[in-house]
Amino acid sequence: MRALLLSGISLAVLGVACAEAQTPPVFNRIATFNVVDNLPAGADPAKKTVSEIISASEDGRTLVYTDSPGERIGIIDMADPAAPKPAGTVALGGEPTSTVVIGGKALVGVVTSESKAKPSGFLAVVDLASKSVIEKCELGGQPDSLAKSPDGKFLAIAIENERDEEINDGAIPQLPGGNLTYFPLNNGSVDCAAKKVIDVSDLAAVAPEDPEPEYVDINSRNEVVLTLQENNHIIVADLNTGKVVSHFPAGTVTLEKIDTKKDGVIDLSGTMKDVPREPDAVQWIDDERFVTANEGDWKGGTRGYTVFDKTGKVLFESGAAPEYEAVRLGHYPDKRNKKGIEMEGAETATFDGEKLLFLGSERGSLVFVYRDKGAGAAPEFLQALPGGVGPEGLLAIPSRNLFVTASETDLREDGGIGSVVTIYQRAPGKAAYPTIASVNGADGLPIWWSALSGLAADASAPGKLYTVNDSAYAQARIYSVDATSAPAKITAATILTRDGQPAKGLDLEGVAVRPQGGFWVASEGNPEKKENPTQNLLLRVSATGAIEEEIALPAELAAQATRFGFEGVTVTGSGADETVWIAVQREWKDDEKGFVKLIAYKPADKSFGYVRYPLDKADKGWIGLSEITASNGGLFLIERDNQIGPKAKVKKLTYVSLKDVKPAPLGSKDAPVVTKTMVRDLIADLAAPKGYVIEKVESFAIDANGTAYIVTDNDGVDGSSGETQFVNLGKIELKM
Repeated sequence: MRALLLSGISLAVLGVACAEAQTPPVFNRIATFNVVDNLPAGADPAKKTVSEIISASEDGRTLVYTDSPGERIGIIDMADPAAPKPAGTVALGGEPTSTVVIGGKALVGVVTSESKAKPSGFLAVVDLASKSVIEKCELGGQPDSLAKSPDGKFLAIAIENERDEEINDGAIPQLPGGNLTYFPLNNGSVDCAAKKVIDVSDLAAVAPEDPEPEYVDINSRNEVVLTLQENNHIIVADLNTGKVVSHFPAGTVTLEKIDTKKDGVIDLSGTMKDVPREPDAVQWIDDERFVTANEGDWKGGTRGYTVFDKTGKVLFESGAAPEYEAVRLGHYPDKRNKKGIEMEGAETATFDGEKLLFLGSERGSLVFVYRDKGAGAAPEFLQALPGGVGPEGLLAIPSRNLFVTASETDLREDGGIGSVVTIYQRAPGKAAYPTIASVNGADGLPIWWSALSGLAADASAPGKLYTVNDSAYAQARIYSVDATSAPAKITAATILTRDGQPAKGLDLEGVAVRPQGGFWVASEGNPEKKENPTQNLLLRVSATGAIEEEIALPAELAAQATRFGFEGVTVTGSGADETVWIAVQREWKDDEKGFVKLIAYKPADKSFGYVRYPLDKADKGWIGLSEITASNGGLFLIERDNQIGPKAKVKKLTYVSLKDVKPAPLGSKDAPVVTKTMVRDLIADLAAPKGYVIEKVESFAIDANGTAYIVTDNDGVDGSSGETQFVNLGKIELKM
């Protein structure tokens, strides 16, 4: 039996501390907290949980988040930010929308509306020590955002009284309208009788009788900035006097070179003219300027952010720049083209004398970090952070060099990850994310990519790899990858074509470099589809992407296929000895349970054979193959379960020697069973980025220098965080 060892990458440690001291600080993820781990006793863990808006105690050691479906707030112990712990919940008797912490109290806006037409809610004052509601202040409407003043003297609340999207296509006006409510504070205590209301109706040009306040923030002068999202309007009011001091339309933006069609292709050639910004979150940068995240919720959403002064002058407009970064990182949600990446969250804070801006993309699941360069200057883009699925709440804790996101999306019902709170730390070093990104193409725009599902290496150039995208996109593409840089770079995209036109109906799951040039690619079929079923195909493709040959399975084998088909392809030998090996993901109809086919195809005589591969047994869900790579006289395979996060148990690299292995003809009942040897448990590699273990580790290759790589599939940002992990595993050594 061979012993296999996968060695790590050796690092020179001498002088690292000195080098880091001279390195600019960056944010890196240090922990991910699963909200489902903080349920009260007796709660059904299968029910939806969220973390929407998040706040922190003054010392930054306790986090409080809103969980609207659970009608509660959750508390997280952050004494050790790298190991956050559940600290309990507080039931509220209504749906919390936002919270701020002052002293030992959490102030929470709670919705109790009978209907959209009859909005109601209250302000809950929660004692965090006793975990109890100690006071309630009726608000007379539905609260949304809350903000406390820097001096602790005021609490402002956006009373939204939101529209019903089922009535008149969600058009406004839909009375009653909202307002700006605020309370004087005394060391966190609230006097309910001191509630004050600022009327913000009859100010906007859009449905002036029906203001829909969305978000508030307060500067050091106790001036509150308030966004009216659907009204596309912004208001500045003085809480000392209770008067509006300025108000103005948020304006429009014409977007060029953006993707506008839900067609499975990220085509950055579209235009949207005069799009209302319809800002969501707003944050003061200083006492004169603020930044808005322009999500849009009715007719607008300009996919970016804007810096205004408080007179309404636009000081900077991002346009589509954040979207280009999302495209570059594989995070662009093609199925959300009306509002693109949907910028929703905003936060500003000063870290070590530097004012930073944090802008959150709900649909792209990214947070963009910028350095403020002052009035009249464009903010400087610093980095993008993976934010869980749908980051809603953004929170900076400069006193501890921390940044936190709360993602409201819970995908557990569909087999995905639940809501999470993600913690990042700012320190000298190098950004750990992204792990792979594209360069600009000939048009000057980033090469689009996502849903990577196969990997192969150039036989002669170390670090030169190829990957493909799956059917998350209508256009099948082979990408060239330079893995010698960090992050790895996607340097080119080759479209697969039939008769000179982009090939349709393909689900690429594997790619291999042919010894004589060009590629073999495997397209997974789904013969079980009720409409337009597809078949598993092996394609011979030229270096320019032209499909030169399509090879279907013999009819007798195709009849046994299920929707879990071709999942990887590789090549051994050359000339008359060239053999194309294809991994089938799960058992087909004629397979014994626990055994899957490795199909061998010989181009020289167009013959098929197969061997059987023994799968591990699954505790939950299923286990199957997701990659096959020839090297060292055998085959390396990725075997994985379909579980994600803490439920993931099997993500591993195995090896099968081909010595004395002779594939049996198709239809044989006694095809040989190969012997697999464990090479590496990939769970630790997938957990190392401090996020959650991604379900689909789908790609593996060994380059010309013997360095191994794995890549995860992000499902095209559909029901996914969009995160792709491209991991250098080091060199593989086979010891006899």
